Amino acid sequence: MKKDIREISLDEIKDYCVSSGMKKYVSSQVYSWLWKKSCVSFDDMTNLSLSNRELFNKKFTINSISTDLVEESSDGTIKSRFLLHDNNLVEGVLIPQNKRMTACISSQVGCSLSCVFCATGKIDRTRNLSSAEIYDQVVLISNQAIKKYDTPLSNIVFMGMGEPLLNYKNVVRAIHYLTSEEGLNMSSRRITLSTSGISKMIRKIADDGLKVNLALSLHAASEEKRNSIMPIGESNSLTELRDSLKYYFSKIKKKITYEYILLKDINDGLEDAKDLYNFTKHVPSKVNLIEYNLVDGLDYDKSSVEKVNLFIEYLERRGLNIGIRRSRGEDINAACGQLANKN
Repeated sequence: MKKDIREISLDEIKDYCVSSGMKKYVSSQVYSWLWKKSCVSFDDMTNLSLSNRELFNKKFTINSISTDLVEESSDGTIKSRFLLHDNNLVEGVLIPQNKRMTACISSQVGCSLSCVFCATGKIDRTRNLSSAEIYDQVVLISNQAIKKYDTPLSNIVFMGMGEPLLNYKNVVRAIHYLTSEEGLNMSSRRITLSTSGISKMIRKIADDGLKVNLALSLHAASEEKRNSIMPIGESNSLTELRDSLKYYFSKIKKKITYEYILLKDINDGLEDAKDLYNFTKHVPSKVNLIEYNLVDGLDYDKSSVEKVNLFIEYLERRGLNIGIRRSRGEDINAACGQLANKN
């Protein structure tokens, strides 16, 4: 099988050029086509000679993704199902809001964490996405933003299918190509990495100095309750998680965002709000409260307006920075927790 050229380094491309009798500078031309211009065919690399293009076609492939299905919500949200080279599927979402255009992208095919309220959690993890497959989602969604709204992509959130910290190497490599001058040159301040809470990997982000925003999917701040809805808590206690976040802040100096889905009569009481306050008070942070989006086959419901208001009031009286994340794309199953690759 041919090797995917986007999975090798510039130095390796240079070595191939030299060994094949091409000029060394051809490697830089190819690299620019791949990561600056998002080219997915050697035949389109027009400043390469025909003979050089044939050499690359003979040795390498470009396993690009394609848009398999597009659905548009009444609120303007666009959900895309992407087809991978091996016929696996993932989903990504374009979320337009005022002048902000946000791409919500996936990092794995399926998910291994089995959060009980999430549609993706019902799907077994098939494999990790490559860095190029992650990059391609951004490119395709960015093209949608320009075509539909005449506005370039402004933000990227790793909040689609999968746990990005369980595909750390490829996620970090993709972020490099999205933000570096040799790639798309987007701002790392506009990228948010969302995790269900893998303590050792949060520490690794800090040690690696990864300058993106960090969001933690918390959803309950008592050990027993969190374990009941998020099995990951059994191997990553809240104490370990809190300590890793304190370590992260000490290194990166960036505010943490906590994501908290309000589930009716499960994690939406005043005692839950108290637990949340006690957990989040250790580092500068923001709390995004998220209304639950219904998922077929799961017996969970939205919290009442009254309970939500009491929850917010309790936290705001204690000085927490609270944001309310309203559902977007719920009518096409594109909202938080609904991505499931339905055929």
